[in-house]
Amino acid sequence: MSDTVLTNVTDGISTVTMNRPGARNALSLDLIDALAEAIEAVERDATVRALILAGAGKAFCAGMDLNGVMADAVGMRRMLQNFSRVMRRIRRLPIPTIARVQGAAIGGGCGLMVVTDFAVTHPQANVGFPEVSLGLCPAVVAPWLMRRIGSGRARAMLLAGGTITGREAAELGLATHLAKRDRLDREAAELARRLAEGGPHAIAATKRWVNELDGSLDDEVFERAAKLSADVLASPEAQSRLRARFGG
Repeated sequence: MSDTVLTNVTDGISTVTMNRPGARNALSLDLIDALAEAIEAVERDATVRALILAGAGKAFCAGMDLNGVMADAVGMRRMLQNFSRVMRRIRRLPIPTIARVQGAAIGGGCGLMVVTDFAVTHPQANVGFPEVSLGLCPAVVAPWLMRRIGSGRARAMLLAGGTITGREAAELGLATHLAKRDRLDREAAELARRLAEGGPHAIAATKRWVNELDGSLDDEVFERAAKLSADVLASPEAQSRLRARFGG
């Protein structure tokens, strides 16, 4: 497995850490593929009872790393499709999943925050979906945000763009738990331990049923979402705005 993702299993809890701190854990193709491998390993390990998804350094995840694929339509499409599939695999794990959000969770990073069953953050964290300001369409993350906070709130958030604080994220329901910054790791670990004590069969059956009820098993919707995001990303408007912001 690539060192862009680190995995540790202790006492039945797997911690999967995105490890590109110099790039604020932005989602490159390599990182997305490494995440897929890490989640597959969790799926195979019958001893794992809970998952903590984390980011190394100051940021949780700064979103999609578009620098390497801005002029590559095939690469853009592959990146978004692979990311969509990773999110689905996280959602469909038969164990409880927790995002430990110690810093920025932007765009796709905020998508990872809301696709997990639980998200623990602190009041000063910076989270949100600024895609429309860049000429992008947040279609890939929209289904998961709607499931988390409801269609009305999700609509307003996605169309307005921008970011909010961790406290505001908790008030909206993006985060399920709010902790002091210096207690964040401890709070996430304690939550994981409590969840790991549940009956494995009961939890797996409950997750399957809830996923079926809320449409989290509908692959067609998620594939369409990835295509829409890729199509808008390849548009002249998006390319122009991205070049103006990032150069190239």
